[in-house]
Amino acid sequence: MSDTPQRCGFAAVIGSPNAGKSTLVNALVGEKVTIVTHKVQTTRFAVRGVALADQTQIVLVDTPGVFAPKTRLDKSMVAAAWSGAGEADTIMHVVDAGARARMEHGGAKSGDSRMVEDDDRVTEGLKKTEQKAILVLNKVDLMPRDQLLAMSQELFESGVYSEVFMISAKTGSGVPQLREFIAGLMPEGVWHYPADQVADLPARILAAEITREKVYLRLHEELPYASMVETEVWKKLRDGSLRVEQSIIVERETQKPIVLGKGGSAVKSIGEASRKELEEVLGCKVHLFLNVKVDAKWMARRSHYKDVGLDFDV
Repeated sequence: MSDTPQRCGFAAVIGSPNAGKSTLVNALVGEKVTIVTHKVQTTRFAVRGVALADQTQIVLVDTPGVFAPKTRLDKSMVAAAWSGAGEADTIMHVVDAGARARMEHGGAKSGDSRMVEDDDRVTEGLKKTEQKAILVLNKVDLMPRDQLLAMSQELFESGVYSEVFMISAKTGSGVPQLREFIAGLMPEGVWHYPADQVADLPARILAAEITREKVYLRLHEELPYASMVETEVWKKLRDGSLRVEQSIIVERETQKPIVLGKGGSAVKSIGEASRKELEEVLGCKVHLFLNVKVDAKWMARRSHYKDVGLDFDV
């Protein structure tokens, strides 16, 4: 039995959509607890991953990205991000260093300008709430050291950051040092979760998120964000296997054939990829059945927000 007191606290991860927040949470935990795609705005609600560092349990709140909201769903997602930050013991602001460098030194890619604007939006939000954050410069593995130092100094001068870490969430470079530092900021207290639990997301919602990830990975060029996945049936069978029935919901009839694919090839591929990962995550055989529905007003239905912990009335 260790003489070191137990610690437990919350660390919020905020930043621009696609800055690498979810990848960082997965790296800090050591397992996949939140979906990761090359699409922006993938995380729709705060997913709690649980990381351990000796006698310290860090509950990581992976928030939706902070961006300029347009729709009701957008506003709910941004509100969820700031709510997660406001309730945390410490905040990490993840910045895509590569995007910022390309904007400053040429060679900008599509989306870089928006990411920098969103980062500045986070900085201004931190100023307004008078919160200090840890600046986490991500995707630094391919950047010259002098550019990184100049960038960190410029951002640090905003006055809202207490520390700067330079990492690559994808390769894991710098992640152990960041985990150790965060652990030192957590207050003394009993752990909120068992030692072997890595997330507090309900299994049927996690299953819907895994399938939604596969939809985006398979159809990222064709399908807009106006889609969601609902787990409608979750039944444990006598042989220990699980029957899961899900609906992929799109806004327009013209989107349904895209999800189905020629001869049902796309939805079959999505189902196979999702079933394989569900079996790995849940540790049992999964019988997954996917259906495609059209609901033009799904984004305006209160129940869809409540199910994933978003505030419909923001």
